[in-house]
Amino acid sequence: MTDFHDFELNDAIARALTEEKYTTPTPIQAQTIPSVMAGRDVIGIAQTGTGKTAAFALPILHRLAGNPRRLEHKTCRVLVLSPTRELSGQILDSFRAYGRHLRLKSALAIGGVSMGAQVRSLMHGVEILVATPGRLLDLVQGNALRLGGVECFVLDEADRMLDMGFIADIRKIVAKLPANRQTLMFSATMPAAIADLAAHMLRDPVKVAVTPTASTAERIDQRIIRVDRAAKPAILVDLLRQETIDRALVFTRTKHGADKVVRRLNQAGIAAEAIHGNKSQGQRERVLAAFRSGKVRTLVATDIAARGIDVDGISHVVNFDLPNVPETYVHRIGRTARAGADGIAISLCDAEEMAFLRDIEKLIRLSLPMTDRRAHPQRAEAPAAPGRRDGHGHGNRNANGNGNGQRRRQDHGDNGAGRQSHRGRPHRAQPQNGQPRNAQPRKTSVQETSAPDTGIAAVAFLRRDGAADRRPGAPRWTDQSRGS
Repeated sequence: MTDFHDFELNDAIARALTEEKYTTPTPIQAQTIPSVMAGRDVIGIAQTGTGKTAAFALPILHRLAGNPRRLEHKTCRVLVLSPTRELSGQILDSFRAYGRHLRLKSALAIGGVSMGAQVRSLMHGVEILVATPGRLLDLVQGNALRLGGVECFVLDEADRMLDMGFIADIRKIVAKLPANRQTLMFSATMPAAIADLAAHMLRDPVKVAVTPTASTAERIDQRIIRVDRAAKPAILVDLLRQETIDRALVFTRTKHGADKVVRRLNQAGIAAEAIHGNKSQGQRERVLAAFRSGKVRTLVATDIAARGIDVDGISHVVNFDLPNVPETYVHRIGRTARAGADGIAISLCDAEEMAFLRDIEKLIRLSLPMTDRRAHPQRAEAPAAPGRRDGHGHGNRNANGNGNGQRRRQDHGDNGAGRQSHRGRPHRAQPQNGQPRNAQPRKTSVQETSAPDTGIAAVAFLRRDGAADRRPGAPRWTDQSRGS
């Protein structure tokens, strides 16, 4: 299909597409729309910005227009689930834009706003309901909504649903849907849990994968900057001042981290706003409106909130924190270089994030260009002296258990307690009056090392008595606030 007219959509829908200046369908649209119009279940693997909302909205509207029915109270004919408030609102906006010449009732059910208006909107039934899982279950449990009349069920951003812990809620929702329905599932990635969910939800689905899961847009200039963790805010300020930026989207791992970055940027004279799950719906809408209009050119977001950000003209994506899930990196940088434009993706990588970077490069099958802006890069990566022993005379081993780990140094000030003798034992101060000289409470210092054989970050905990043990590096964790 090379033109939307080839789909033979309802005349009212075709007129709306002309008004929206839609002419050529994207690959996901060209492959999905005919299957949905034929009544098939579909599982679509597509990254953000590929046009998947229109891929399911257009054939659903065509079906509703050709099969009008009298609505029953507290029911919906089409149910669309998405992980975040912003994405839900954008999906509903798309349905209303494409169906502007159809007399269809639609509603939005999301958290963060009063439930009363949503209950009233569902009282006499609607054709299309777009919802987040948590609020949808609240409405069902409050007897404000019945799901027995759903003809088409759409699950959008299924992988993010998994990340946010919504899978159990989705299973509860699916159990309340009629067995005789059409089901459409869309996801940027296909982890095992999502594949298992699809196997239980869909019947003989058509699989549409328009781009490989691991691919990144060719027009994105990707860069890595090695940094010291404490220097990240200052380097981010330098980047935003030096780059020619239309709009910049900065990603942090946590909501608290997003707020800290915004405060630092504002202190430096750079106008920035944050969007995350702790913001009210009104605040989030105002921030997005300012970002779209260009009043605010720098938006700091968590992964969860950013799922609903569909803004043209984002010239830069900056990973203030590298994601611990490599597929998330692909999704993040896909926010730039849309509609044939060029884009830049810059990632600040500290020592603890090197393992994440290796996972990302392995996934996308690219070695990303890197510059080093650490204060002492040579000292941080000094080669190990094989066979050296620590303060207790035990072989200094790396994470693989061999004896070639990096040499660890103790820094105990100027009292001489940390100096090594020629046999590798720590020099100890002589006792005076039965007490050690310069007696102090035992302290612990932390030094980061890297295991070159495995790429796994490790931490050596060094006590004053010279003992050391090695523990795993920074845990992998994400900011999983519920979007509903």
